Amino acid sequence: MQADTSEGSELETLALQLERELMNSYGSPLLTGEKLAEAMGYRSIHSLRKHMSQRTFPVKLFTIKGRRGRFALVKDIACWLATQRLQQPYEPEETPIEQ
Repeated sequence: MQADTSEGSELETLALQLERELMNSYGSPLLTGEKLAEAMGYRSIHSLRKHMSQRTFPVKLFTIKGRRGRFALVKDIACWLATQRLQQPYEPEETPIEQ
């Protein structure tokens, strides 16, 4: 049970840090278009749009009456990024470096 609490705390800390960094970078609590693609690590707006149309898109999207497009909250993006970082770490294969 201790591990869950520690992991939850680490997730919250990382998510808050990422949220602050995203807010500083983009200056808004919601993102759309190219800024959303960049924040989520998509190579292009076209790639983002393709994934947004799928039901498995990892961040909750919403619309705003009188405005075009779909929006995501920086807070939701930060939580998703923190979860990805903690649940799927990269571990390179150990191969000797030849000299």
